Order: sequence, then C-alpha cells, then structure tokens
Amino acid sequence: MAWRRFVAMGDSFTEGLNDAYPDGSYRGWADLVAARLALDSGPDFQYANLAIRGRRLDQVLEEQLERTLAMRPDLVSFAAGGNDVLRPRADARALVRRIEPAIARLRAVGADVILFRFADVTAHLPAQRIVGARAAVLNDGAQETAERYGAILIDLFSDAAFQHPAMWSADRLHLSAAGHRRVAGHVLNALGVGVDEAWMLVPPVPAPTPWLLARGADLRWAREHLAPWVGRHLLGRSSGDVRTAKRPELGPVGH
Repeated sequence: MAWRRFVAMGDSFTEGLNDAYPDGSYRGWADLVAARLALDSGPDFQYANLAIRGRRLDQVLEEQLERTLAMRPDLVSFAAGGNDVLRPRADARALVRRIEPAIARLRAVGADVILFRFADVTAHLPAQRIVGARAAVLNDGAQETAERYGAILIDLFSDAAFQHPAMWSADRLHLSAAGHRRVAGHVLNALGVGVDEAWMLVPPVPAPTPWLLARGADLRWAREHLAPWVGRHLLGRSSGDVRTAKRPELGPVGH
C-alpha cells in the first residue's frame, strides 16, 4: 500500500532525540520512515511531525489529536505516555484508558495507526521496579488496543537488541542514532516496505566496564542528566515548554 499523508504524534521519542542532523536539529525514526515511504508514494507524499519533547499524554491528546484528524492522514504513528510513567503516582491503567478513544477516532476516519510496545529503559534508570511495572501496563495496553482496533503494533520491548548500550544516547533515556534506525527498520518491516538492512545491525556487546569506572560513569550521568531532569520537574517545567513541532503541517519530506 502506498500511503500519501503520514502524521507522527508524540513526544521526544518521535521528535527524534538524540539523532541529530548536521545543523543540530533532530531526525529520528519517523523522519527515516517518511523518507522511505516517499520513495514509493512519489511526489504526492506528505509528512507532518507534531511530536514535542517532554509532552505528557494529556498534552499530546489536547494539542495534537484534533490537528492530526484535520489533516486527514492515511497513516498515523502514536507514541505517548512514556513521560507520564516516570512521574510519581502515575496511573498507567488510566493512561491506557485515555489512549484508547484516540486510537478509535483515528481508525474511524480510515487512518492506519502505528502503536508501540516501548523498549525497556528501566535497567539504566533509578526506581526500576516502579517504573518498569508502569511501563509494562502501558505496553500491554498498547498491544490490547492494537488488537481491538486493528492497529499496527511495533514490539520494541521484545527486541533484545535494545538492551545494547549502543542503542541509547548518553542520557540513557533517549535513543541513539543507531536506535532510531532500528526503530525505523521495525516500522518499515511492519508496513511491508523494504528497509536498509544496515539499519538492523547491532554491534557486538562491549566487555563489561570495571566497577570503579562504571560508578564514575553513573555519577557523571546523574550530574549531567538526572539532576537537571529532577530540577525541571520539581519546578513544574519541561524541556519542551518553549518548543513547537518541527513539522507542524503536512508537506513534502524534503521541505
């Protein structure tokens, strides 16, 4: 099938952090998917990416859903809720209940919808048991919603390659360029579109880091990434507060 209008909804995962273009802006898996789909669909193909880093589920729904529906897409990716499960007292089941009506609306207008079971980042983060349990509920909800509404499910959680440190950037929360390429590969394979096999390659697992060096790396990570994140959220701020979507309207991929 040749899709003509692809809209990507979500947060930093879909915005493309930390897969940088030469000018410092971010590419990410959705841009890669759009570029490949455009090859099959030709000059009529249009792409919008409404995702903004730091957005929580309610913000994605409030800011992006109506705009997406107004564009009359035939393909939509929806990935949200990851920022919510990192917060204290997050109710993952309530998140799933809020996602389902949005997917129902997108499917009702004839759009094919891509959903995700997110890769496991909890091994690299504090509060692993708490966050991991919430993420599991969110992932199970995505699978159930996909089955209920005939959406396309991309199961990143079951891909052991995402346990490789090369798939993640220095902040341990966002994908690296290699991670984004692998996500794009999964999406394109699920859509039945050919993919560059190099995108699915994973380097050998590195040798274990000596204990002292590993603790030093943990301290640097806490100082450079964890502390600023905690500070922002204690103040009720987000990294995306002053940002707008990188592709707020449908347009050619090269535009």
